[in-house]
Amino acid sequence: MSQPWWLMLITIAGLALVTVVTRAFFLIPQRELPLPQWLRRGLKYAPLAAIAAVVAPEVLIQQGQLIATLADARLPAVLAGGLWYFWRRGILGTIVVGMVVYMPLHLYFGW
Repeated sequence: MSQPWWLMLITIAGLALVTVVTRAFFLIPQRELPLPQWLRRGLKYAPLAAIAAVVAPEVLIQQGQLIATLADARLPAVLAGGLWYFWRRGILGTIVVGMVVYMPLHLYFGW
């Protein structure tokens, strides 16, 4: 059953409008919005929380289930990358070290 073309056009325009308004909400005002101090403190942790929310399921879940074995190449890669980050505080090095550990374990050992 096909929808009329104008209904799809209205839907796309509405979604675009909602996206622009929500993403530009903090850019529209001429002066800084007053935020309570507790909210300012909480917003400092938002990027870390977002990264954890994306990375944790990717590392701990496989095909909708928690991983059942420690012989998974992702675990030593995360450990090595985490150690590198806490030693050097560099994102690029963290990614490189994690991938250097992950790739041989995954490709050659089948983890």
